[in-house]
Amino acid sequence: MRLNKFIAECGISSRRKAEELILQGRITINNKTITELSYNVNPEVDKVFFDGEPIKVENHVYYLLNKPKGVVTTTDDEKKRLAVTDLIKTNLKIFPIGRLDYNTTGVLLITNDGDFASKLIHPRNNIIREYEVRLDKDLEFKDEQLLLNGVYINNKKGKFLTINYKKKKEHKSLIVTCTEGRNHFVKEMFGTLKYNVVQLHRKSFAGITDDIPVGSYRKLTKDEIQKLS
Repeated sequence: MRLNKFIAECGISSRRKAEELILQGRITINNKTITELSYNVNPEVDKVFFDGEPIKVENHVYYLLNKPKGVVTTTDDEKKRLAVTDLIKTNLKIFPIGRLDYNTTGVLLITNDGDFASKLIHPRNNIIREYEVRLDKDLEFKDEQLLLNGVYINNKKGKFLTINYKKKKEHKSLIVTCTEGRNHFVKEMFGTLKYNVVQLHRKSFAGITDDIPVGSYRKLTKDEIQKLS
């Protein structure tokens, strides 16, 4: 098995990130540092270490978390704040797929399957994300059209696929869809047009919806995993 694939299947990272770890000299096999991307590993015989810690293939797990406010989307926070992985009871090393801001709530998938995660966050796969948004003021029609046609964030164009209002006569509360996974994307889209997002909730990601209460989690079903794989 290629070393980068082995690292991904152990839940350490995606295959692409695994290649960076190899080139950085952070992987040792049988007491020898390996920096060759083409290296093949035998999981039944070889002793593989990452930063001095042994790694091995674990059973893959897949969770849906309806993320609450006040939790960071990371596995290691320097400020020692509560992390999304702290909310899930497991002895396996798991990590979130993508990010949600500290006070953003909603659908977040968590796994130890690096390849699975890499597929879902790669831009070419155009994974649909749906958000409930609360603005500080009504969204004007001209700005709605700009957001649908595309605006520039840090010299890169982004756009919403759809914008719908929760109430016909009140345009502060809306539902938007997009395929973008950039950090703070929804907030920055509105921010470019001088709107502040006061509340943000991700209703769905890749077809997985917020069908459980905020702060709770569940395992993905076999059918859900197959559809996403």
